[in-house]
Amino acid sequence: MEEVKKLLDNFSDYIAYFSMEVGLDENLPTYGFGYKESQTIALLAYSGGLGVLAGDSIRSAADLKLPFMAVTLISKKGYFKQELTPEGRQIEHYISWNPEGFMKILPQEIEVEIEKRKVKIKAWLYIVEGSTDGKVMVFFLDTDVQGNSEEDRRITDYLYGGDEKYRLKQEIVLGIGGVRLLEALGIRVRKYHMNEGHSSLLTLELLKRHNLKVDTVKGLCVFTTHTPVEAGHDKFSYELVGEILGDFISFEMLKELGGKGHLNMTLLALNLSGNVNGVSKKHREVSQKMFPSYEIHAITNGIHSYTWTHPSFRKLYDKYLPGWANEPEILVRAETIPDNEVWQARLEAKKELLDYVNSLTAGDFSHEVFTIGFARRVAVYKRQALLFSDLERLKKINKKYPFQIVFAGKAHPKDEPGKKMIEQLFSYIRSLKDEIKIVYLADYNMGLAHKLIAGVDLWLNTPQSPMEASGTSGMKAAHNGVVNFSVLDGWWAEGWVEGVTGWSIGPQPNEKLPAEEAYRRELEDIYNKLEYVILPMYYEQRDKWVEIVQNSIAKIAYFFNTHRMMRRYVTEAYF
Repeated sequence: MEEVKKLLDNFSDYIAYFSMEVGLDENLPTYGFGYKESQTIALLAYSGGLGVLAGDSIRSAADLKLPFMAVTLISKKGYFKQELTPEGRQIEHYISWNPEGFMKILPQEIEVEIEKRKVKIKAWLYIVEGSTDGKVMVFFLDTDVQGNSEEDRRITDYLYGGDEKYRLKQEIVLGIGGVRLLEALGIRVRKYHMNEGHSSLLTLELLKRHNLKVDTVKGLCVFTTHTPVEAGHDKFSYELVGEILGDFISFEMLKELGGKGHLNMTLLALNLSGNVNGVSKKHREVSQKMFPSYEIHAITNGIHSYTWTHPSFRKLYDKYLPGWANEPEILVRAETIPDNEVWQARLEAKKELLDYVNSLTAGDFSHEVFTIGFARRVAVYKRQALLFSDLERLKKINKKYPFQIVFAGKAHPKDEPGKKMIEQLFSYIRSLKDEIKIVYLADYNMGLAHKLIAGVDLWLNTPQSPMEASGTSGMKAAHNGVVNFSVLDGWWAEGWVEGVTGWSIGPQPNEKLPAEEAYRRELEDIYNKLEYVILPMYYEQRDKWVEIVQNSIAKIAYFFNTHRMMRRYVTEAYF
């Protein structure tokens, strides 16, 4: 507690950032992804990058010495290690972990009421230290407290786990419990930032504290939405809300703020936030159409530059662009770095990845062969198998210009279509094994992501537009001189300059085409650009390829980072 008091002396008030998940370290499995059943989309996977984004935001806040702290759940269980059978069937091995080796339990104990029972909550403190002397406190809420029933002790165990009843309990702990914890710690909060709607019940606690004055609460709250489709927003029946939350505030007021038919957590946050933003310009447009009565801004996501930059490039940037780690905008001068040194850094990152791949498989991946990377959570809308739509064309291209492919990604345990996608990819790997080297690496996590994202030559992304709210993996790739080849959705619609920063797949955002025509254009671009533009340039015009590598850094990495993003939040939402 003394450590908390000491840190609180740095600022008079704070930004309190609420996120269901926070990814800070590969050894801290407090991030993951959930699923949401939908009538229009068989299973919509979401939240895969939410925790990693939250972690990067916290790191940048520490670097920038912002008055910032975060509140999340401890999630001691439910994270799984992925095993893949030779047929590509995913097997989950669930793990439990003990936070004692990473953080300290605080003495404060607060309560919330769930199903008319008092549920005790304690918090673990984790401190993120920036590259300066800035520090950010992260509070991990935990209901595994003596005196709670066994059922209540499990509320904070499973990230996005269980049924709707379990999820609502978690959201009570995060939102209402989080506000009460900060009060118990004596923390004065300037703004409450809700990172997605999971924490929006905090607005109800604030309403009670401010005599139900909506305008007062709106002045205290900021909301970031990440979900580009209606089916992805958390909704709970009022019958369930009454059973779990009780008469916390009048149902008349709750329905006015959260929706008449059911409690929509996004709508609740929209109605009680003074500033609302989407996570890319295109996502803002999509969100504005979904919620036309609200003013929604755009603050495009970023990534923490130093964290996601390979050591070979860190060394290069330190040499030619000193200060880049805390001022990533300096990377705009990457074009001044000698071509041969940029290329050497790329070779070092590629060697590390391919040596790792070869240590795990009999794939015999070559350091000289063009390498394509595709790694992210597995979901139907990500369309991991789009590249294999025309196998004969793919074989023909490979005979002219050889390439190899590295895949990775987990499917949610309950996402059967996602699991089938992995099996489908394995079937393509088997059918092409004598002609194209392809590997699928198991157990994709932050540690593997560091190697994979930096080590490939081309980063492929084929989401079904407009379902990619932002995406950040391509930003990480660009920091390492990896070139993007992607559908113009999310952030790439802003970062893309054809043939300069990378290449597009399919129609441009302002083109309105029938689905079949858009799909035809996507396949045409994938195969034609690989065969006639990308691969010939890599093998036959190395100087031109290195120019695009440098452009990826100078025209993408300098801007798509969380330092720029957090400064935008400071000037447009927090102060």
